[in-house]
Amino acid sequence: MRQTEDMRPQVVAHRGASFENAEHTRRAYLEAIREGAQAVECDVRLTADGHLVCVHDRDLRRIASTRGLVSTMELADLDQLEFSSWKNPWADLDDEGADLDPDLDKVLTLRRLLETVADADRPIELAVETKHPTRYGGLVERRLVEALEEFGWTGADSPVRVMSFSYVALQRMQRLAPQLRLVMLIDKARHWPMLKPMVEDGWILGPGIDALSRHPKFAQKMAHSPHDVHVWTVNTLEQLELCQSLGVAAVITDRPRAVLGWLDGVPCT
Repeated sequence: MRQTEDMRPQVVAHRGASFENAEHTRRAYLEAIREGAQAVECDVRLTADGHLVCVHDRDLRRIASTRGLVSTMELADLDQLEFSSWKNPWADLDDEGADLDPDLDKVLTLRRLLETVADADRPIELAVETKHPTRYGGLVERRLVEALEEFGWTGADSPVRVMSFSYVALQRMQRLAPQLRLVMLIDKARHWPMLKPMVEDGWILGPGIDALSRHPKFAQKMAHSPHDVHVWTVNTLEQLELCQSLGVAAVITDRPRAVLGWLDGVPCT
């Protein structure tokens, strides 16, 4: 059933509460849960020794100051790197700042994130994006399904949904775990005519907020689609109001506390 305008969209924390915390760290996810997010989102990549880790970029220059590629490094090598200080390079000068904690600020494995979601004091959903292209091809999806099976999270009642910009990856997931919810991510409005005939019944559409904002006709097509719509990355009140006017089912945001406040009518800067 499509979301209606008088219903609240689900608030999904993009890479955790990543506006104020280093993305994809356990600290960011715990903060998102504390702030009240109903779901959290992550990207996953496969290490050289077969571990799924929560990292967006294929290389680590932006978040760990190294040219290393996730796909060519083992988990033990990644675990030696620092994944948080890039967010606040002046942290060492802040006497009141929190100290780095290996359990909160190092590389986060998907398994550890699944444990964090499972251990939360209330139901939390998880949106997992598999990153492509990758040298490991379909192994990423197979490893993901194996991890979800260990938690009993591949059935129709799973709190997990899988997202990708790759139609092939979603087809692969549908074969491996046919009851999981799938999200076809859409980067550009001009891609929709090509994607529309390929999207399966029951799949969710995942357009970016920029495409919706810049292309009103595309936004209306999303609004009138029989599919649920999950929008990324919604960080301003204006963007949220557009999503509400379109009746979207979920908004993915770096700022879960702010979005929840806006939905409650509480001003938030």
